[in-house]
Amino acid sequence: MNILVFDIETVPDVAAGRRLYGLDLSDEDVARVMTHKRREESGQEFLRHYLHKVVAISVLLRRNDECRVWSLGDPGSSEAEILGRFFEGIERFSPTLVSWNGGGFDLPVLQYRALLHKIPCTRYWETGDGDPAFRWNNYLSRYHARHTDLMDVLAGYQSRAVARLDDIATFLGFPGKQGHDGAEVWDRYLRGDIEGIRSYCETDVLNTYLVFLRLELMRGHLTPAAHEAEEARLKTVLTGAGPAHLADFVSAWGSCRS
Repeated sequence: MNILVFDIETVPDVAAGRRLYGLDLSDEDVARVMTHKRREESGQEFLRHYLHKVVAISVLLRRNDECRVWSLGDPGSSEAEILGRFFEGIERFSPTLVSWNGGGFDLPVLQYRALLHKIPCTRYWETGDGDPAFRWNNYLSRYHARHTDLMDVLAGYQSRAVARLDDIATFLGFPGKQGHDGAEVWDRYLRGDIEGIRSYCETDVLNTYLVFLRLELMRGHLTPAAHEAEEARLKTVLTGAGPAHLADFVSAWGSCRS
C-alpha cells in the first residue's frame, strides 16, 4: 500500500473578505458579512471554495510497514507551511489519495489556496507530459484511482446517492464524529483551540480510512484476513500513539462493535 488519507478543516478567509468588500471590521464581523453576502447570492451560507482558509490538514499514511496518523505542521504553522507539506508529500511519495468529498471540496480548496500562496505542486498537476504513468491515472481526473473520493465512488457519482461521512461511518459500526461537528471549527478557531481542530480532523481521517478498507474488501483488493489485519494494525498504532483523542477513538470503536 502507498495510501495517503486526508481531510482538511477551514475557516472564513477574513483577510480576503476585507479586500473583496472593503471592510474595516473585526474578524467575527467580517465573517458575518461574508456569509450574509453569500446567502444573498445563493440562498445558502457556505462560502465559495477560495474563501476557505485552511487551518488543519490531517493525514494517515499507510506505506510499506508504516501506518501513522498526524496533522501537518504544528499548531502555530501558517497556512502556507501546511499546504507546502501536503504537496511535498505528494511530490515525494506519489501516493494514492483517499478522501471523503475531496473532489468536491478539499482538493479545490487546496488548489485555490496553493495558488494564493505560490505553492509548487508539480506532481499533483502531472497528467502524463512528464510521466506517462500519469496519462491514464492522475490526481485530476474524477474517475481515476490516484485520488479515490469515497463519497463519489460509493454514490456511483450520482448526486442523489451521496451521504455524509458521519452517517456512513456510524452505519458501518465505526465511531463517527463522536459528538463533534464541522460547524464548531470557526468557534474553536476564534478561541485559539487549534489543537482541538486538529484532533477532530484526525478522527475524520480515521473514519475515512476505515470506510476505505471496507471498500477495498468489497472490491477484492483485500482478502478478509488482510482486511482484519489492517484493522488490527490500526488499533495497535492508535493504542500506542499517546494522544487521548486517538485512544478515545479506539475505545469508541470497541463500543460500537460490542
